[in-house]
Amino acid sequence: MKIAVYGLGRFGRFWAELLMDIGFTVCGYNRSSRDSGNRIPRVGLEEACASDVLFICTSISSIPQVAEEIAPLLRPDTLVVDTCSVKLYPLQELSRALPESQPILGTHPMFGPDSAGEGISGLPLVISPWTADENVLTFWTEKFSRAGLDVISMSADEHDHEAARTQGITHFIGRFLASLELKPSRISTLGFRKIFEVMEQTCNDPWQLFIDLQKYNPYTGEIRGEMTRHFEQMIQLLDSQQIDSQPIDSQQKQ
Repeated sequence: MKIAVYGLGRFGRFWAELLMDIGFTVCGYNRSSRDSGNRIPRVGLEEACASDVLFICTSISSIPQVAEEIAPLLRPDTLVVDTCSVKLYPLQELSRALPESQPILGTHPMFGPDSAGEGISGLPLVISPWTADENVLTFWTEKFSRAGLDVISMSADEHDHEAARTQGITHFIGRFLASLELKPSRISTLGFRKIFEVMEQTCNDPWQLFIDLQKYNPYTGEIRGEMTRHFEQMIQLLDSQQIDSQPIDSQQKQ
């Protein structure tokens, strides 16, 4: 089986090398001429689209353009797999541009070069069935599971709903903390060091990822609204001079 990775940015290079470590023959395509490392053979777009499987490792916002670009070049049986942090939007855009019979599978590795620094064992990977058949789903579930990943199957909508309350919040808080220009301190508590790590990890990802997570997940706007309301309620409580021993959520339930 020949696999191609479209997009050799930081994550794309990481993903291509991971697939090679699992045992696949992998090549890569990138629009720019940036160095992809010695391990990943570079090919042209036509050759990449003629592979058995094409993993798309580009930004969420670029998916419509990528889909239009690959549509006339794909083999009818090439499996197209996206790796985006949002699932509904990229899968819908791929379906819009590609032939109805094109097999498409959604995946979201819930980790990257930083969080997989000590290995991938036990790290979660979401698979979202789309137009690919059950045999394809089973094959990739087994492959990733044997590699040590915790494979979770859920619909694209379920993924986006849960991701908004996990990854979406994490990146939002990380960027918010960065805007405060927090610095390590000799008297930092363990709690501060942990949130500082969150800030550093999220800010090590591209700014475009943060924007795309907030823009293309249909549930992140709702979460931001909830966060804003609760933040304002907490500020009002602290300024009201009517503070008692009960937290805000306990007061709301009464």
